[in-house]
Amino acid sequence: MEHLFTYGTLQERQVQLDVFGHLMEGHPDVLLSFKKMENAVYGQYPVVIRTENVKDKVKGTVYTLSIIDLEKADAYETDAYKREKIPLESGLEAWVYIENSQ
Repeated sequence: MEHLFTYGTLQERQVQLDVFGHLMEGHPDVLLSFKKMENAVYGQYPVVIRTENVKDKVKGTVYTLSIIDLEKADAYETDAYKREKIPLESGLEAWVYIENSQ
């Protein structure tokens, strides 16, 4: 099983049903040294950007999911984002969709 930190639409009930075919159970956590930019992707979706400033934090939800569900999330997020494994405030390491500057 994998962990995925979410901070945007993947937290929404209908999006989870559309992407995964089921609702996911998660718990709150915090991404450190990142800022959330609203409406940054296609003018309507948020993205997180690394700042290296420990005072910058993004609150979100961590879900435990299968590799198959993680691949479904990859397809949903497209190449507008890149997925990177990052330690969270809780100490848990989770995949996070971050800015894809390539």
